[in-house]
Amino acid sequence: MLLKVLMIVRSTFYTAKGGDTVQVLQTAAHLIKMNVDVQISLTNEIINYSQYNLLHFFNISRPADIMFHVKRSGKPFVVSTIFINYSEFDQYHRQGFSGRLFRLLSYDGIEYIKTISRWMLGRDSLMSISYLWQGQQRSVKALLAKAAIILPNSYSEYLRLVEAYHCTADYQVVPNGIDPGLFFNVQAEPRDPLMVICVARIEGIKNQLNIIRALNNTKYKLLLIGNAAPNQPEYYNECKRIAAPNIQFIGQLTQPELVKYYGKAAVHVLPSWFETTGLSSLEAAVMGCNIVISNRGDTVDYFEDLVLYCDPSSPKSIFDAVDKAANNPFNIKLQKKILEQYTWQQATIATLQAYERIKKVWA
Repeated sequence: MLLKVLMIVRSTFYTAKGGDTVQVLQTAAHLIKMNVDVQISLTNEIINYSQYNLLHFFNISRPADIMFHVKRSGKPFVVSTIFINYSEFDQYHRQGFSGRLFRLLSYDGIEYIKTISRWMLGRDSLMSISYLWQGQQRSVKALLAKAAIILPNSYSEYLRLVEAYHCTADYQVVPNGIDPGLFFNVQAEPRDPLMVICVARIEGIKNQLNIIRALNNTKYKLLLIGNAAPNQPEYYNECKRIAAPNIQFIGQLTQPELVKYYGKAAVHVLPSWFETTGLSSLEAAVMGCNIVISNRGDTVDYFEDLVLYCDPSSPKSIFDAVDKAANNPFNIKLQKKILEQYTWQQATIATLQAYERIKKVWA
């Protein structure tokens, strides 16, 4: 029986691209190669559910996007949870009225306010009106209880779901990955020992402000590659305002365009306030960059002791880690581990295994 899967993604999936965009597109493409019929729909599109055996959602932190389709379709579903905890940034480092408000709220309260705000400002859809009275925490708990299986990006992520929501759902770890056909270390030109790059959307959670503070007016040339998050233009403007002449803003690049930067830079730095993985760090590591990454989130599950960690709250910690990484030899062990364990092929095999584990509900 040919499995027909519909992947349902956030309404801003194509207009505000992020790591989930890469994850979905790569997983879908590889599943098709494995003879699975896969389609992708935005959550606010009209869907004929009868064509599909299984629905696959992404981002458990956006339950309003999911609830509508679960209720209306009656179909079994899985969730790639991508459970990011924004609360440290939101409560302690976000500026203005929202920062003052978020200091009074829990993580789930903050996510509820964000969801309602995006809807009221016309930046996103609110698919499930019942979300208004159910709230964030109850909505997430209900989805985790109903899912046929959940697909966290690491065991660490699963443990956080258990702690936050007393989750008892069946799970299978599906790691993030890279495309080894695109990202591989072929050194065509000398690497610049003073070039440092950060590939990420420019927004508070990714912490570019503290990277700039760390590297301003140093010997290093910092290239920030990524567009401003559409709902945080003031953050981008502040980054531009404080940046010294040794800081460059490149804008968003396609994955093929990233190759030359990964191949030229000495260090890739991503000192986020929280990371489930740090997808660009995987790509950069395979391409020969030494890696500096946040010590917050699930990063140790992927990178173990093969990278340098920094405290995202400390520009000094970020600088010291970058400086050390720039002077270290490249760690071939990390490249080998990624190519063996963290490719989209491996991630898709794990996804298909999860589908097979719940075959009785969709067959």
